[in-house]
Amino acid sequence: MYERILVPTDGSETAERAVEEALGVAEKFDADVQTLYVVDTDAVEVSLGAEQVDRIRAGRFGEMDDLEARAHEATEYVAEQGRERGIDVEEHFRGGQPHRVIANFADDHDVDLVVMGSHGRSGVKRMLLGSVTERVLRSTHRSVLVVDEREAE
Repeated sequence: MYERILVPTDGSETAERAVEEALGVAEKFDADVQTLYVVDTDAVEVSLGAEQVDRIRAGRFGEMDDLEARAHEATEYVAEQGRERGIDVEEHFRGGQPHRVIANFADDHDVDLVVMGSHGRSGVKRMLLGSVTERVLRSTHRSVLVVDEREAE
């Protein structure tokens, strides 16, 4: 049923809960797991400049050691959790609008299931802040399992 699972991560506790779910599904279905860290280039473009943003979109951080360290830390957590369960995890880094990058990655890699965390915002906070998970749901025809941080507490 599921052969390829994608776990986008930002290193948050909510993302870590999604990792647990994704690895549980991967164990059950003997699926491959890929993890993806996306730098929101729209949020950093003005301060970085177009050339650096183009590098980030391609998954290369150049001189941005702090950003690269955060990305590696987030995806390495997924890979480490996978190793503990005997699951190989491929790590990926991209830049762009997170929901679009995630949806396109899922299509490009023929992903069967995307497993993501949600902060469970509602009302005005949700309208103002938006939700990457909600946007992914609207941007892809792939199956998406949403792990709500409130359910895990």
